[in-house]
Amino acid sequence: MQYDWILFDADETLFHFDAFAGLQKAFSEYGVDFTESDFEEYQSKNKPLWVQYQNDEIDAETLKQRRFELWAKRLNVSEKALNSAFLLAMAEVCTPLDGVIDLLDCLKDQAKLAIITNGFTDLQKVRLEKNGLQTTFEFLAISEQVGAAKPSKRIFDYAFDKMGRPAKEKVLMVGDTLKSDILGGLNAGMDTCWYNPHQYENTEGITPTFEVSSHQALKERLIQA
Repeated sequence: MQYDWILFDADETLFHFDAFAGLQKAFSEYGVDFTESDFEEYQSKNKPLWVQYQNDEIDAETLKQRRFELWAKRLNVSEKALNSAFLLAMAEVCTPLDGVIDLLDCLKDQAKLAIITNGFTDLQKVRLEKNGLQTTFEFLAISEQVGAAKPSKRIFDYAFDKMGRPAKEKVLMVGDTLKSDILGGLNAGMDTCWYNPHQYENTEGITPTFEVSSHQALKERLIQA
């Protein structure tokens, strides 16, 4: 094995992240039939907030509150209550992607594994427990706790401290998003793997160390190395 440590992004790298299904489930608790047009309206608010969050312009609490402002007013409930309902619902619908369990089972005895995610603390821990993965990872570097989101070097510095400052050539970052996972890993001086199952064209000018389109391909690449 070429690497001593493998850092994984969580959403859409290890787990399905179906925000629409999660919102439908969460809003059903309030008697709302959450539609695709409702989701489009939500995303028009949510996506720019995530960009601001990743650019260190707002903190996690601001993001969680502002994305539910409209619905909080409509339902006369707090933004915090809606956000909590959403994260609990997401823990139920976010299942591991195909091939993930096999990949992790093969790697966990050959390297140390960890998660570095821009997601929120409540979702991560419940999701790992629900899928029997709570002992698979050495640690979780969660942007909400660290106070910095990928691609910020601060969250990668936090991860390096948790790892005991290993040689950077012995660490691999695996993720599906070029602008956060791959750029962040590259800026931190580690090798990167772009998990690109849809085989999107790379138009960002961000070059990973290597690219795979499946977890099976990643397993074969790492086991052979």
